[in-house]
Amino acid sequence: MKAIVYSQNGLPISDENALYELDVAQPQPGARDLLVKIHAIAVNPVDTKVRNGAPTDKPRILGWDAVGMVEAVGEEVTLFQPGDEVFYAGDITRAGSYAEYGLVDERIAGHKPRTLNDADAAALPLTSLTAWELLFDRLEVQADDNAALLIIGAGGGVGSILTQLARKLTNLTVIGTASRPETADWVRSLGAHHVVNHQQPLGEQLAAIGHPQVRYVASLTHTDSYYTQLVDVLVPQGKLALIDDPETLDVVPLKRKAISLHWELMFTRSLFQTRDMQRQHDILERVSQLVDDQTLQTTAGEHHGTINAANLRKAHALIESGRARGKIVLSGF
Repeated sequence: MKAIVYSQNGLPISDENALYELDVAQPQPGARDLLVKIHAIAVNPVDTKVRNGAPTDKPRILGWDAVGMVEAVGEEVTLFQPGDEVFYAGDITRAGSYAEYGLVDERIAGHKPRTLNDADAAALPLTSLTAWELLFDRLEVQADDNAALLIIGAGGGVGSILTQLARKLTNLTVIGTASRPETADWVRSLGAHHVVNHQQPLGEQLAAIGHPQVRYVASLTHTDSYYTQLVDVLVPQGKLALIDDPETLDVVPLKRKAISLHWELMFTRSLFQTRDMQRQHDILERVSQLVDDQTLQTTAGEHHGTINAANLRKAHALIESGRARGKIVLSGF
């Protein structure tokens, strides 16, 4: 089968060897695996981080968002059957979705939303799981919570879903950050009550909109740049959740306010085969339902054409530029 791989980490994305096409053997499903013929994928920042930072001793297939058709199932599979259309984010320890076929454990896959085409559905799994887990599993927000949530980087992939979930499924006042007018408009269109500029002092802007302090912060990017400000704007006993990778994080400033710190990593459940691993299936099923009843919308931003090495290099370049809005999707081989 065709696959797009890397075999040397750290190459500039302009180098044709940074991502290239290779013929590899089609995988065979294990006991709880689905063998999926991949129709569409999305590209995420984690793809570029792994390509740049993870050495490999053999060609590695990246990609952790996929939509496709189940072609075969393992002997212990009960949630799906051949012919089902599925979407999933996968497992970072396994071969990814930049390929014609992929394997995924049934416990971390969901049925594709019926009302979306393949490319628009591919934009959803990783960011939906991350946003849902952050909001409901880590911050433990309740539907009737009427506090304020500040989302740093609300226009990105995770932020675009988190904004919708918080607005549609809770009573939170949703405050997103964006620095460009078009991104601010996008965040408002997703339901944010307010948008502030993360390139300007946050405290002054929050005070100006009547929320000088917030109970919850979801810091999705550049946490180390905003950390001092975030501690300042959080209420005593507030909650800070993050998904990015600051070089260091000094937790001592959180003590005076008894602020709790929460990490979200979507891959944790599959990485450690946790007892509640099937919660990701349940979340994706719920997201699919919310899309089909028009509560949630896809966050697909740009369609980069068919799944090939050249188009994937362009997608990685856009993500590395920091100017991607929503999700980058590709479909077909």
